[in-house]
Amino acid sequence: MATESLPGSGGTADAELVHYGLAAGIATITLDSWANRNALSQQLVAQLLAKLEQACAEAADGSVRVILLAHTGKVFCAGADLKEAGAQGVAEGAENLAKIMRRILSAPVPVVARVDGVARAGGLGILGAADIVVAHTAATFAFSEVRIGLGPAIISLTTMGRMSSRSVSRYYLTGESFDAVAAQACGLITCAAEDVDGALEPILENLRLGAPQGLAESKKVAAAPMLAQLDAGVAEMTALSTKLFTTDQVREGMAAFLERRQPSWQLPTS
Repeated sequence: MATESLPGSGGTADAELVHYGLAAGIATITLDSWANRNALSQQLVAQLLAKLEQACAEAADGSVRVILLAHTGKVFCAGADLKEAGAQGVAEGAENLAKIMRRILSAPVPVVARVDGVARAGGLGILGAADIVVAHTAATFAFSEVRIGLGPAIISLTTMGRMSSRSVSRYYLTGESFDAVAAQACGLITCAAEDVDGALEPILENLRLGAPQGLAESKKVAAAPMLAQLDAGVAEMTALSTKLFTTDQVREGMAAFLERRQPSWQLPTS
C-alpha cells in the first residue's frame, strides 16, 4: 500500500482519470489522476480495468499488438489511496489490485510500462505484472508498506518472481527508495534510460514485427508461472492485507502519514 499518495480522490465522480489512445498498433493507457499522484482510488481502478478490457478486445482483430501503460505528471502510481483504505474497503482494494495485475498478465498482447517518475507500493505490483518496463534513470521505486506497518502482500505475487532474493529482502524490509539503475539490476524493471522514448522505440518496433498468434502464445508462456502464483496466492494475501489494516500499528502508521508526523513506534535514526 502507498505511503506517499495524497489523500482524496483524483477528481469528480465523472472525471476521466485514465485515457486511451490507439496508433500504429499501440494501445496507450495513460493514468491521469494528478490530484492524488495516480493512487489506486476506486474510480481510477474501475477506469483502468475498463481500458485494459477495451485494449484486449481490440487485440482480437489484430488492431492492437501492444498495450503501453503510461502516466502524466511525476508519479506513475503511488499505490493505494489511503483515504479510501479504511478497514471496510481493504479487501476490495486488494482484490481490485489483483484484478489489474491478472488482466495485465492474461492479456493476449505484450504489456509495456513507461515510467518517468515515482512508483510506490501497489504501483510496483502493476510494474511486476507488465512484460517489459522502461524507466527514466531519475525514476524512483519503494516498497513503502513497511513504513506504515503493512507488508507487500498482494504485490509480492508479481514482484518476488521478478527480483533476486537478496533484493526482495532488502527492499521489502527497509522500505527505502531506490533508483532505476538499482531496479534494473534487481530485476524489477527491464531497463533504465536517460531517453525513455528512445529506449522504447526499438522495443515497440520489434513487438510490431510479431504475428498476433505468436505474440499471444509467447506472452502466455512467459506469464504462466506468475499467473499461476497470483491465482494460488491472492486469497491468502488479501486476507493478510485485511488483517493488517485492523491492527493498532497500521492505524497509527496511517494517521502519522496523513498528519505528516513520525509514528509513535518509529525508533530514532541516530
